[in-house]
Amino acid sequence: MNHPEMQLNAMTLGEIAAQVPGATAVFRRYDLDFCCAGNQLFAEALARKGLDRKAVIGALETLSRSSAALPGDAPGIDADDETLIDYIITRFHDTHREQFPELIRLAGRVEKVHAAHPLCPKGLEAHLTAMFADLSAHMEKEERILFPMLCNGERAFAAGPIAVMESEHEFHGRALMAIRDITHGCNIPDHACNTWRALHQGLARLEEDLIQHIHLENNILFAR
Repeated sequence: MNHPEMQLNAMTLGEIAAQVPGATAVFRRYDLDFCCAGNQLFAEALARKGLDRKAVIGALETLSRSSAALPGDAPGIDADDETLIDYIITRFHDTHREQFPELIRLAGRVEKVHAAHPLCPKGLEAHLTAMFADLSAHMEKEERILFPMLCNGERAFAAGPIAVMESEHEFHGRALMAIRDITHGCNIPDHACNTWRALHQGLARLEEDLIQHIHLENNILFAR
C-alpha cells in the first residue's frame, strides 16, 4: 500500500500500523509507540521524538511487500470479530498465561544468585508478579464481558468497556517500560549464566507479544 507523505502525516500511528504492511517493525526500530499511544498523529509523533522525517518515511516506503501489518499467522485484517477474537485469545491471552509464571521463576532465581552484580534486575520478580495479576484480571474481563458483546453484535454497548480496556492497555505499556528500567536497559553481563540469558530472551519475547497484542486490539478490533 502506497501512502504519500501528506497522507501519512494526517494518519495516526495506529492507523499506519494497521494499514501499512511492515510498519510495526519500522515503528519499533524508531521507538514509536503504535499500540498504547497509537492515537498520536504520525507527524506529531516524529516531531515529539525529534526524528528525521525523511528517514522514517523512507523506511516505510521501502518495506518488504512480504511483510504484514499483523503477525504472520494472524487472520487477515478484514477477518470478522469472532475470528479475530479467537486468535487474540489463543495467540496472546493463552501465551501470556504460560509466559509469566516461568519468567517470574527465572527472575527470582537471578535476583537470588546474582544479587551482588550491578546489573542484577532487583525487584523484577515482584514487578512481574504484579504485572501478571493485573494482566490476568484484564484478560478475564475481555473474555467474560467485552469479547462476548462484540461477538454477539452488541457494539453499540461496547464503547464503555472498550474505553476501560484501552486505559488499562496504557497501564500495561508503562509496566513494560518499567521492565527496561529494572533490567538496566535490558542489559546482561557478557558471561551471564544460562538462567539469566533465558530470562533476557523471555522478556524480549514478552515485550514483542504484548505490544502486538495491544496493537491488534486497539488499532484493529476496537477501532472498528
